[in-house]
Amino acid sequence: MEEVDKILIHALRQVGTDVGEDVDSIKQFSSELIVEAVVRCVRVIDPGLGGALPTSLPPGMSARFRVGMSLAQACQDIGYKGEIGYQTFLYSNESEIRSLLMFVVEKLPRESAESSDQPTGKSAVLQRAIAAAIKAQLAVSWVPPNCRLPLHCDTQNQGASHSFCVQPLSLPHCTKDRKHLKEVKSYQRDVLPPVSAQVSSRVSTAASLLEQHAAELSAAQEWDSEWKSQGLLSRLTPQEYRLRKLTRLRKRIEEQLRSAALPPHESSSGVPRSTSDLSELLHAFRGSAPSDHILTKGSHFTHTQKFTFTQETAAAPSSVLPGRQSEGDAQVGQQEELASLQQQFQQLCSDVEQLAADMKHISVTNAQVLDELKQRELGNAENEEKILVKKKSIDLLPDADSNTLKLQSLVEASAKRVVNLAAQWEKHRAPLIDEHRRLKEICSSQDRESSRKLSEIKSLHEKIRVSTEEAKKKEETYKQLVTEIESLPQDASRSAYTQRILEIVSNIKKQKEEITKILSDTKELQKEINSLTGKLDRTFAVTDELVFKDAKKDESVRKSYKYLAALHENCSQLIQTIEDTGTILREIRDLEEQIETENSNKSVANLERILEDYKAIRHENSALAAKVREG
Repeated sequence: MEEVDKILIHALRQVGTDVGEDVDSIKQFSSELIVEAVVRCVRVIDPGLGGALPTSLPPGMSARFRVGMSLAQACQDIGYKGEIGYQTFLYSNESEIRSLLMFVVEKLPRESAESSDQPTGKSAVLQRAIAAAIKAQLAVSWVPPNCRLPLHCDTQNQGASHSFCVQPLSLPHCTKDRKHLKEVKSYQRDVLPPVSAQVSSRVSTAASLLEQHAAELSAAQEWDSEWKSQGLLSRLTPQEYRLRKLTRLRKRIEEQLRSAALPPHESSSGVPRSTSDLSELLHAFRGSAPSDHILTKGSHFTHTQKFTFTQETAAAPSSVLPGRQSEGDAQVGQQEELASLQQQFQQLCSDVEQLAADMKHISVTNAQVLDELKQRELGNAENEEKILVKKKSIDLLPDADSNTLKLQSLVEASAKRVVNLAAQWEKHRAPLIDEHRRLKEICSSQDRESSRKLSEIKSLHEKIRVSTEEAKKKEETYKQLVTEIESLPQDASRSAYTQRILEIVSNIKKQKEEITKILSDTKELQKEINSLTGKLDRTFAVTDELVFKDAKKDESVRKSYKYLAALHENCSQLIQTIEDTGTILREIRDLEEQIETENSNKSVANLERILEDYKAIRHENSALAAKVREG
């Protein structure tokens, strides 16, 4: 039982029970420790059922009885079939407690009992304590600093809070391009600054890292969902799918830029204007400045014309003013000339605008006239066809009977030709229909096969994801177990435990062999006793018959017959007495075992505790009655 108790104590420590290091047997369990162990196991098995149970016994006796009854009911609800009640926890019996703890430990779910795989070292305990503290702080609602009570001082920081300021970061990533691998590594090693130096303020480091990680995680999730929903259906590799997507995006950007770079009248008449965000943005930038200030790239002729016009306007005042005028009159004349030229320029601009408007109007009118002309030409063509048909009909009217016969013959010939063509078409149609059906069946079978393979691929992706998660969990478990093994004392070797297990197995094997030998000896003795009893009965029957025949003739034989009957009766009584003696000895041994069991159950100590609890309950009842009378 020592090995069983050690296994149970180890399992109870893993589910969170506070079992002392000096406790190595179920005998040393107190009522409080038993209640805590069973409650924690029930919480792991069924959190809804064990959430309402306390892990410690209350001070009042009536409350203790209620806790014991509720805990016994919870054990019965999870499937315990043995006898259980409040006395099981308050007045503990070693065998009952051992069987109960074995049941709840075996009932622990393997997949959800993560605590069984967690190490009990100092680092693991510290990590669990940190996680519990963070959960407790997250569970408390946030209160503004001005409204905080002393209750919130321990859970909420009263220091200065900072805004969530994010800055773009450049993080080193692994690349598969071996050509540029050295350059990338040298850049990341020599040129790329650390993350703490890329941000302008130390406060925004954590926020920037969180934002970068969230962006990468969301991008990975979007790519995973897009590949599972659309990428698998395209039957392309991930690299080909990404290349095709990039090509489409570049083509779309080029189309938007090309359409946005055209003049407004060309884009409105010839090229349809896109309503995408990029097109709207480009048109907004294009239309933000007035048309007179748009910097356009002119031709060499345009620049030459502007230069000559500027020279002429600059030389005109000098040719008009005579050399004998004063400088003041020259300035006045220049200003008047400049004003007249500006008026002329404005007049020319207005004339150009008027001409442009007239040209637009004329072009619109011309387009309308062209459309109307096309429509009339189409109408004229239709009318000409109708006139030709009517003319032919009028030409055929003088010889109507012969023309009718000719028309009927043509109709019959046309009908025969149609029938012949239909027959020929049926001859060609039958194999084509068969071929179409065969190809359709092949296509449907290929579709079914592709859909089946697609579903298999999706299931394989899901299995790969699950296997990856399991591998990560097992890797973490392996690391934790390695740390636990390293933290364990090194004096206990594996060979010692193995030798101990082998010794236990050999002892059990020897006990089984001895039990089998005793059972075989008992069976042989029983067979021998049965054979001797049968032989004795048969011998007595033969002797009784022979002596009884001679007893009728001789008096001495009659006496010997009486002695024979008395001897047989005495022997039977002696055998019965021996059997009764064996039965009594067995009962004595059973009673001695029961006495030892009762002594091990601490019946006297439990009776004393029951008496003390009874006195405490009477005292509580008297106190409650006194309070009721006072009230």
